[in-house]
Amino acid sequence: MKKTINLLLVLLLHFSSFAQTISRIEPQNWWVGMKWNTVTLLIYGNNISELQPSFNYPGVELIKKEKVENKNYLFFTIKIDPTAKAGNVKINFRFNNKIILSKDFPLLDREKNSANRSSFTTKDAILLIIPDRFSNGDANNDIVPNMNEKTVDRTIEDKRHGGDIQGIINHLDYIKSLGFTQIWNTPLIENNQPEYSYHGYAATDFYKIDPRFGTNEQFKTLVQEAKKRGIGVIWDVVLNHCGDENYFIKDLLSKDWIHFPDTKIRCNFQKSTLFDPYATKIDKKEYVDGWFDRHMPDLNQKNPLMAKFLIQNTIWWVEYAGISGLREDTFSYSDKDFLTKWTKAILDEYPNFNIVGEEMTTQADMVSYWQIDKVNRDGYKCYLPTLMDFALNENVVKSFSYSNPWYSSWRDTYQSIAQDYHFPHPNNLLIFPDNHDTDRFYSRLNKNFDNWKLGIALYMTMRGIPQFYYGTEVLMTNEKSGNDGQRRGDFYGGWVNDSKNAFTGIGLTAQEKEAQLYFSKLLNWRKNKTVIHNGKFKHYAPQNNDVYIYFRYNDKEKVMIVLNKNADKVSLDMNRYNEMIPNTFKAKDIISDKVMEIKNILEIPAKTAMILEIK
Repeated sequence: MKKTINLLLVLLLHFSSFAQTISRIEPQNWWVGMKWNTVTLLIYGNNISELQPSFNYPGVELIKKEKVENKNYLFFTIKIDPTAKAGNVKINFRFNNKIILSKDFPLLDREKNSANRSSFTTKDAILLIIPDRFSNGDANNDIVPNMNEKTVDRTIEDKRHGGDIQGIINHLDYIKSLGFTQIWNTPLIENNQPEYSYHGYAATDFYKIDPRFGTNEQFKTLVQEAKKRGIGVIWDVVLNHCGDENYFIKDLLSKDWIHFPDTKIRCNFQKSTLFDPYATKIDKKEYVDGWFDRHMPDLNQKNPLMAKFLIQNTIWWVEYAGISGLREDTFSYSDKDFLTKWTKAILDEYPNFNIVGEEMTTQADMVSYWQIDKVNRDGYKCYLPTLMDFALNENVVKSFSYSNPWYSSWRDTYQSIAQDYHFPHPNNLLIFPDNHDTDRFYSRLNKNFDNWKLGIALYMTMRGIPQFYYGTEVLMTNEKSGNDGQRRGDFYGGWVNDSKNAFTGIGLTAQEKEAQLYFSKLLNWRKNKTVIHNGKFKHYAPQNNDVYIYFRYNDKEKVMIVLNKNADKVSLDMNRYNEMIPNTFKAKDIISDKVMEIKNILEIPAKTAMILEIK
């Protein structure tokens, strides 16, 4: 008897330290009134699987407890009844029927109309920001002692440069003045990697803002301050991989938590294997399951616990921070059945929500496979509303870079748009002249300012949802093609004592100032033009005169866009265009502010874009 008592005392002493060693419960809270009301909690702590969790809370039921290979993890699933009220669910952890420790799991009330929140649509224009490279608003968080990468050095392209959330907050008025209504930040969650951590795509904590960017509360402040200015904030999600310094990788939860845990086989990046009828199983597996990078383990979404973890994490950030949309990175690299579940779960919870997926290929048939309402030959169904239009991005540059005596150089752009028949919802494509994974638009155009203005006019008026990269408005460049560090250069004026400042105009060249004014004028015009947001699209096959002409129109308005990339003026015989417009008409060119009356012939000056509002 005495030995039994002594053994129990030893065990109780051993488990008395659990209050200090339970380091995580994820998610750390949930909300009442959610459609996703069956929540699986991941609990992490020293030998936590030896304990038995229990609670007594009205309207909340314990459904399941699950152990995994690693004794430091425990999962249990609760169901929150619609009748449950907000409050703290006190979870008791027992050993031999004795409570060793307790933890609170808060249930919160949702914000009013949270489920019906609006999202980004064709009415919006999105500014893409890399937070580390936009503006350093708080120098105190540049170096955080307990982080693996402590260096801040703006002279080294792949090091952290010190931009943060406060820097974005400080310049919301500038963003608004340009005409933007949405901000997409590259990932802000913790990337506690030893090096190359600034970009944010190697998460080490899915529930925490990287302290070098700020705090969770500070991110909420950004969302709130942006909302005051009529600007939404889009959250960048990575479902495919994480950083190898993530706690559940370093202390691996289970062998099937990630793919290739021992061999770390690299992804083959052969996207076509998803559709190739002749592809081998190993090629398909290496594409979907291979590691994106040697420091980015590939997450196994076939594991139902991983799938729940990722879905819940996305919903948690939407609800917690009040964000207005999602951008999902490396979309097709994840398990396709999981992608169906993930997109459906988000849209079930937020019916008006928009999600844009990154499918980095110029093959329209491969991109369209993922869009909601697409009827695929294999019966696959996804619920993704929007995809990034890399084909247009590539072909617009081709139109400015190549010439052929047999046909117009606009042919590549024209044919790219003609591929829209692959998409159930082509107007929902995200269009962009550049982003953090491409060379700067001005660089790709060989710094030809006239071509830049033509291209910007196109992206302001083309079908789809326009996204622009920070610095495009002031002709930022990268001198080394393909160099990510230069593509992601520091924004002018984001740091104290910068010699150039895009926010104030100090140090900008005359051409950079002209570009900024041109950009802002067109984007602010677009903001209020429903005919551009939702109007129909019709384009004419470009002839050898190298002029591309298209129309945006609805029952009330019509806009004619004329893009002349010739070194000489062009005279257009309006008889060709009488399907869309009579030979004689009046119009205002919103770029030049000129009001004109056209009679049979439209004169287009050399290297000129015209956006004609038809009277």
